Amino acid sequence: MQNLSPKRLAVITAGTALMFLAWDASGFDLPMAHWFGGLGGFPLQDNWFLTTVLHDGARRLAWCLALLLCLGVWFPLGGLERLTFNRRLQFALTTLLAVTVVSSLKLVSATSCPYALSDFGGVAHYTSHWAHLFQHDGGSGGCFPAGHASSGFAFLGGYFAFRGSDKAVAQKWLAGAIMVGLVLGFAQQLRGAHFMSHTLWTAWICWCTAWGVDKLMDRFTFVDVKADLGAAA
Repeated sequence: MQNLSPKRLAVITAGTALMFLAWDASGFDLPMAHWFGGLGGFPLQDNWFLTTVLHDGARRLAWCLALLLCLGVWFPLGGLERLTFNRRLQFALTTLLAVTVVSSLKLVSATSCPYALSDFGGVAHYTSHWAHLFQHDGGSGGCFPAGHASSGFAFLGGYFAFRGSDKAVAQKWLAGAIMVGLVLGFAQQLRGAHFMSHTLWTAWICWCTAWGVDKLMDRFTFVDVKADLGAAA
């Protein structure tokens, strides 16, 4: 697979946005949530594997990987050694920024989680997260987009960081980030913590963040001060 041109990137990004909007318009989020829960709530909401392993454990692992990427900007190991300083900085920055963007949107979101809806024993009423982004649905809000899924999707930046130097590795980061993000997002759906649309839009937001940082890094060259000091010595 060759690197995607800016035109193809734009077409793919716009195309996925239209598909996700079509999903929102279908209203299938609520019926899908009913696959996993009912008036008595979500039976798997407190499931040990979903909460301890796929939520808490995955989140800690993601932060450890993010920390390693940050350290790898100046102390690269493994595959990071094949990246320039600019691209290592890009990868680390993209990961942190993607999580920050998703978390910031959650702070202003008035959309409540599925388990807070009256359909599942809560008090909130179902509304579109776009039509009522700042209009409370009667619940606690703060549930859009899917924060936990960003633990996987945030690493989409690996595709952009590696695509100029190692296409195979770039594709692995792309596939891995998408797969992990979807798995974590689905785990939260089983618990009633998110709708499918929350996961889909989180992927899109992280993708756009990664693409935006990639364009920014193409315009600027940052200096590895540590390397310069070592060479001077």
